[in-house]
Amino acid sequence: MSKIHLLSPRLANQIAAGEVVERPASVIKELLENSIDAGASSVTIDIEAGGAKAIRVRDNGSGIGKDDLPLALSRHATSKITHLDDLEAVATLGFRGEALASIAAVSRLTLTSNDSETGPGWQAYNEGRDMAVEVKPAPHPRGTSVEVNDLFFNTPARKKFLRTEKTEFVRIDDVVKKLALSRFDLNLSLHHNGKAIRGFQPATEQFAMERRVAAICGPEFMQQALYMDVSGVGLRLWGWVGKPTFSRSQADLQYFFVNGRIIRDKLVTHAVRQAYQDVLYHGRHPAYVLYLELEPAEVDVNVHPTKHEVRFRDTRTVHDFLFRSLHRTIADMRPGEAALETADNAPVAAAEQHGLREQPSITLGPPGGGSGFGGGATAPAFGRSGFGNRASGVSESLAVYGALAEEEGAGGATLKQAGDADIPPLGFAIAQLKGIYILAENRQGLVVVDMHAAHERIVYERFKAAYEESGIVSQPLLVPETVAVSEREADTAEEYADSFARLGIRLQRTGPESLTAREIPAIIGNADAEPLVRDVLSDLIQYGSSERIANHTNDILSTMACHGSVRANRKLTIPEMNALLRDMERTERSGQCNHGRPTWTQMSLDELDKLFLRGR
Repeated sequence: MSKIHLLSPRLANQIAAGEVVERPASVIKELLENSIDAGASSVTIDIEAGGAKAIRVRDNGSGIGKDDLPLALSRHATSKITHLDDLEAVATLGFRGEALASIAAVSRLTLTSNDSETGPGWQAYNEGRDMAVEVKPAPHPRGTSVEVNDLFFNTPARKKFLRTEKTEFVRIDDVVKKLALSRFDLNLSLHHNGKAIRGFQPATEQFAMERRVAAICGPEFMQQALYMDVSGVGLRLWGWVGKPTFSRSQADLQYFFVNGRIIRDKLVTHAVRQAYQDVLYHGRHPAYVLYLELEPAEVDVNVHPTKHEVRFRDTRTVHDFLFRSLHRTIADMRPGEAALETADNAPVAAAEQHGLREQPSITLGPPGGGSGFGGGATAPAFGRSGFGNRASGVSESLAVYGALAEEEGAGGATLKQAGDADIPPLGFAIAQLKGIYILAENRQGLVVVDMHAAHERIVYERFKAAYEESGIVSQPLLVPETVAVSEREADTAEEYADSFARLGIRLQRTGPESLTAREIPAIIGNADAEPLVRDVLSDLIQYGSSERIANHTNDILSTMACHGSVRANRKLTIPEMNALLRDMERTERSGQCNHGRPTWTQMSLDELDKLFLRGR
């Protein structure tokens, strides 16, 4: 007898089901995608015992005719593609034609449908070793209902891997939430054991969309998220990105959709991480709900059985577009009117009050309030070099903040002296606490600023701007400083003399194990040269090659900024504190220091009143 034989249709379908039907949530996902592809605007899901006992999905889509019902339960039968060209530009969620046949192979499946408004409906089910399909009349409105009972009843080995009812339900709920985020126009409801769990009404206006996002991701996410909408090079990226201070300990609040399909893609993850690199605390993960739209032909969705991964035709363009769009959005997360909204505001309304300035081709939040600098006035912008119109080489350290305060007119201004329209977002300084924190009063209440963290970000951003333009301006030391180093460090200093020069540091080797620092960056003023040189040397040695150094330039600049920023216990005058606040308001990413820690916080009058039980 021949050793090779054909598998029976049922066994072949059961094997295929191993890829498609992992658990009840997998069934829900496949059925919901079919409903959406059929043009449904309303879908109802009923499950029992976490989906292991029964799953019923009903939609009002285009339906299936009597003659097509047997084919619908056959393997590799689909209405979504007919030629190879169709596969290269898939515009539907499903396309392989395996789902219903695979589900039917490991459950008792009944398919009822009607493709007309007035005619009768038909019901199909299969049975027997060859899975022959039986069709009979059944009343049903236009649309389709799929009932799946006793999942894995005939594959006990698979059934024993199911978790508890609660765990399986949580997985189903997650699938439903993702679908609700992917299609805001869909009326979607979920019932478990006869109890209504979720109900999403169609959301076509942004206010309603944000309400749905808040219901799924939590109201706090919407309070701490910015809306973005960026288009270019045949791509569009829109959605909500969480502020860096709303980071998570795990990547559990990250939703990314490509043409309506939820995906987890390494390219996307890398672009997002890079965009948040400067502002995210070590080990934390950003939160976002983002939608990428592009031509179907520019993305291959046929790379994974569960369709969770995709392959972009032009990976570099997509990566650069994602990075640039997110990087620009995050950079504009600076103190503004919306940043000072209290937590008492409705989560959905918060996004409408962001009041951030619009950038060319980038929309941050819905059109709204002023520029975020009081009365619609725009704060003075820094030039590309980071020094504005001030003389080149002038120190921007806290040592000259008194002079800057005079120039900016921040002086000894107070809330009483300024009209409401003239009150800046971070208000006016009133005191310094323990030489560490600046206390300021603004329209909402109390602002507390970590002066070292804030100044570190300001110096860092100026370093980056100056470095990108032409390198960092240096200033000679009045008294050159000798630094004792190892021979390896001295060799490194000689090897990377050009790198040091571009960073504004000029070193001279004066012995086998000694260096003399003759110039340091002008922007950091009177910072000690020795610890600065040691830390930069350490970075250069760590990164090992000139290519890696170029890739980690920001890390080196961050190290230098730390040396150039004000230290704790430095006493500041009121004008100096006000000048620092104004610098924060105009500096990109000033809400976080270089290490991702917050630089300031707001306490509203309501929050302060609650602390002291006022009004009770």
